[in-house]
Amino acid sequence: MPHSTNKELIFGIMVGTAGISLLVLWYHKIRKPRSAMSFPKLLSLGKTFEPIAFQVDTENSQETGAVFQRRQLQILEKLNELLTNMEELKEEIKFLKETIPKLEEYIQDELGGKIIVHKISPQHRARKRRPTAVQSSATSNSSEEAESEGGYITANTDTEEQSFPVLKAFNTPIDELKLDVLLQKVDNLRMQESGKMESFELLCDHKEKFKEEVEFMWRFARAYGDMFELSTNAQEKKHFANVGKNVGERAITRAPMNGHCHLWYAILCGYVSQFEGLQNKINYGQRFKEHLDTAIQFLPEEPFLYYLKGRYCYTVSKLSWIEKKMAATLFGKIPSSTVQEALCNFLKAEELHPGYSIPNYMYMVKCYVDLEENQNAWKFCHLALLLPVVTKEDQEAQKEVKTTMASLKRILSIFVMNVIGTMLVIVLDL
Repeated sequence: MPHSTNKELIFGIMVGTAGISLLVLWYHKIRKPRSAMSFPKLLSLGKTFEPIAFQVDTENSQETGAVFQRRQLQILEKLNELLTNMEELKEEIKFLKETIPKLEEYIQDELGGKIIVHKISPQHRARKRRPTAVQSSATSNSSEEAESEGGYITANTDTEEQSFPVLKAFNTPIDELKLDVLLQKVDNLRMQESGKMESFELLCDHKEKFKEEVEFMWRFARAYGDMFELSTNAQEKKHFANVGKNVGERAITRAPMNGHCHLWYAILCGYVSQFEGLQNKINYGQRFKEHLDTAIQFLPEEPFLYYLKGRYCYTVSKLSWIEKKMAATLFGKIPSSTVQEALCNFLKAEELHPGYSIPNYMYMVKCYVDLEENQNAWKFCHLALLLPVVTKEDQEAQKEVKTTMASLKRILSIFVMNVIGTMLVIVLDL
């Protein structure tokens, strides 16, 4: 409101108030002498109406005029306060008008991929991703919490719409890559540990184009699993696990007969369980087992599935009493497995693919040690050390194998010494 308009408004109110005051004085003097009136306390912002009694005395008009003058001053003060508040409100509205477009840009940046991603691991340098259009709510997972397939709540700290680095290493324009060419490039890149991040970037660049293709979807879920393994930050790991699980869940919905979809969904459920409490951890373990068994039905010749099932059986065989009790409460039965069952699955993976992996040999060694078959454990320790170290998991498994070998050496040395001692006793007795 302009300042001149404010002055005109105040002047008009003052004139009107003076006229009303004179009219009231005339009324009380002529029509109702010595009568008492009550007037509400008007324009008292935010307060209740408090009647103020005025005793009108026709013989003391000067005193009555002074009362009304004070009342006029009170009204003017309230009007001035109202105008001041209106000016402040105008300033706030102006500030909001200037801020809202900036807020809209900020939200678009957050959802549209204009943020520069921080480092995923020390050996991977972050790069900018080109801006992308924001997906509709039907295809994005923007909620902080999502209800998972099992009917309970799991936290999603981020969504699939978070931006990631874009690969610049290909001369072929990204939009011109056909699906079969893209999948071949992705699979080839992933064969080396150093190519997994580039594989993930390439899939991110094509997710709008091929997001409904089943072969693309399960590879995208697999790539999130790779990023979980590559990341060294707990929050990043949690993000990749949750988003990847959601991608895998959509892939299963799209292609329930595809073994790869069940495989990678099971793996990502295992990753998510690492950030959950005991109840959800057991829930995810149950789901892991169900989808792993389904994947084995569709891919019976895949050694990786038997390696994973062996790990599941070995973990269940080592569950504590409280964990078994909790599982019995949730599912009505205690999950059971044995070290022998785990070993059978590891041996199956070795049968399908001799020298499959160092981690597979490592778990075979663990099983043989638990079963007190130290000679077989020693044998597979040596086989594990013959394989090349390719991944971080290989490095950790090889380190554990060497530690186990050192323990086995001591055990075998004691055994040999006992055998020699027994033989000497027999010889001396003869």
